[in-house]
Amino acid sequence: MTQNPQLTMALSKGRIFEETLPLLEQAGIVVTEHPDQSRKLILPTSRDDLRILIVRASDVPTYVQYGAADFGIAGKDVLYEYSKEHPGGLYQPIDLNIARCRLAVAVRDGFDYDAAVRQGARLRVATKYVNVAREHFARKGVYVDIIKLYGSMELAPLVGLADAIVDVVSTGGTLRANGLVAVEDVMPVSSRLIVNQAALKTRAAVLQPILDAFEHATPSQG
Repeated sequence: MTQNPQLTMALSKGRIFEETLPLLEQAGIVVTEHPDQSRKLILPTSRDDLRILIVRASDVPTYVQYGAADFGIAGKDVLYEYSKEHPGGLYQPIDLNIARCRLAVAVRDGFDYDAAVRQGARLRVATKYVNVAREHFARKGVYVDIIKLYGSMELAPLVGLADAIVDVVSTGGTLRANGLVAVEDVMPVSSRLIVNQAALKTRAAVLQPILDAFEHATPSQG
């Protein structure tokens, strides 16, 4: 692959993008177009040597690992799943403490979860976080049939597709609106800066100052 003279950063639209903007600004970088107002998938910045790729959240690690982006930002939920399929492929130097939420188990309101997960029980679980879910229930000694879904997770318990879901929960509003309740936390989630390992070696002179600026701008955990 021919090296692009620009640095390329991969970001997803939504909360991660919005919470990354202040960090970029503290690093002296302004994204000059907003993805909600533009159909462009490659956005310019105030620096001629940096551009932003807008990709799906689950694709950010792929773009970074294979060198289409030099660095990017992805949630721990996405990175955990990705690392299970591609171990050792990404350098993850900084937890940015943004887009914080949690992965949790949720069930239909009134469902007796404690009885369902008694030792030796078997549970049907719908999730896109297959590895996280399988490992969580294995630690509890619960056998699970995993049903992989890519969206509208809350439907699964309502229509009898699954007993429970494992999904990202922020405020819990979507669960409540659909008659579900979170019954167990699986892991806390925040977003991390990820870096292509080759770029860190070959482009360190331009990349490292940006990484340092991100680290200094990162909010502390609270």
